[in-house]
Amino acid sequence: MALVAVIALVAGLALGRFIVSPGQAAADAEAPDAGLITVPVEQRQLTNDVTIRGDATYADSVEVKLETGEIGGAAIVTGQVPEVGGTLDAATIALEVTGRPVIVLSGDLPVYRSLRVGVSGPDVIQLKQALNAVGIDPGTLDSDVFDAATSAAVAALYDRVGYPAPEGTEDSESMLRSANDAVSSATESIAQAQRALSVAQAGASTPDRVDQDNLVRSAQRAVAAARENNDPYAIADAEDALKLAVARREALLVAPDVSAENASVAAAQQQLSAAKEELTRAQEASLTYLPASEVLYLPGLPRRVDEITVSRGSVVTGAVMRVSGATLVISASAAESDANLIAEGDVATLEMPDDSTLSATVTSVAPAESTDAATSAGRFTVLLTPADMTPEQLQAIQGSNVRVTLPVSSTEGEVLAVPLAALTAGAGGESRVEVRRGEDEETILVEVTTGLAAEGYVEVTPVSDTLEAGDLVVVGR
Repeated sequence: MALVAVIALVAGLALGRFIVSPGQAAADAEAPDAGLITVPVEQRQLTNDVTIRGDATYADSVEVKLETGEIGGAAIVTGQVPEVGGTLDAATIALEVTGRPVIVLSGDLPVYRSLRVGVSGPDVIQLKQALNAVGIDPGTLDSDVFDAATSAAVAALYDRVGYPAPEGTEDSESMLRSANDAVSSATESIAQAQRALSVAQAGASTPDRVDQDNLVRSAQRAVAAARENNDPYAIADAEDALKLAVARREALLVAPDVSAENASVAAAQQQLSAAKEELTRAQEASLTYLPASEVLYLPGLPRRVDEITVSRGSVVTGAVMRVSGATLVISASAAESDANLIAEGDVATLEMPDDSTLSATVTSVAPAESTDAATSAGRFTVLLTPADMTPEQLQAIQGSNVRVTLPVSSTEGEVLAVPLAALTAGAGGESRVEVRRGEDEETILVEVTTGLAAEGYVEVTPVSDTLEAGDLVVVGR
């Protein structure tokens, strides 16, 4: 055992002289000679990007409420309930309430009254413009009066959506019958008054005039006979009788006084005019009108249905649904420095949840609106519209937060590019790169003009000496 211990000790001492650890070997090694660190000049396209994140949502989400005050009872949903994800467009049905349609039209002004012939206002202009937009002629577009042409257009709208137009009330039908009767009665009164006037204007009849002429001639013969007899009293009596006969004939031939008959005719004509005006009002009241409870104005059609809060058989008491813009948008937030580099119409790349990419177009860049001033200060909202998507892509991106990359500047094709570390400045401030030629350590300085800098590289163009892709430029030692 003593012998083995001695041998092991000797062997250990001998091996210790020849075995060196890596750390000790590195410490004992001499520093290598300094050399050049070079990289090749590249031929590449440089692109400077702005990267932000955005939420994929449907814009302009609003609650939809209906005007039900004129229904006169419980506003019960009886049908035509849309599905979530469905679309509301102009001249379509949003809901059916108490068996009647709620027709969607384009407009910003909310419904506040029923529209019928004779009323006027900005809501009438909105109705006419909405009808014209769906191809129905409402009459004069710049007139704010609901007239017969507008009524006919509303009837055509109901025909398009497949529902009967609103009918007049029992009162309007009764008023129409009464007005027609009044017109007939006034027309007959005029006829009677005109007949009486014609009779009065005709004066004395032919027999009466002949009879009076006969009396005058008889009195003249009596005067002549009295004169032949030379009887003064008889002559005087005969002359008096002649005067009386002539006076009666003259009175008979005088034009008659028809002022009373003319007054009767005028009164009958006024009665007929009033009756016709009442008939016109009654007819207008019986024309098709647009109840406030049967129209829904929405701006920015078409609209997507995001949520339904009623069902068939339920009573309308508040909002019936929530709708948003039918187009998916990407709403991103950007710092002011990045927003200044982005313009409407720029094309961006979206990184989809499945790692695929999709293009999108910037539609607006505006200061962020927020109730928290500290959060929105210096921030901008960038809205983008994605390119056409498949239903699968639409479902995948909806509600997601996606990465948005916008190239704000780029070179026109491939250019000579070197790392930023390869640039140095000359005595006159000119830019230059140090190029290694051949296998030795000899280098030359090549003056260059610089272009776009991006991705750690800068575009360079040699001023006098040649510089090509693959040449080695010094970035360090």
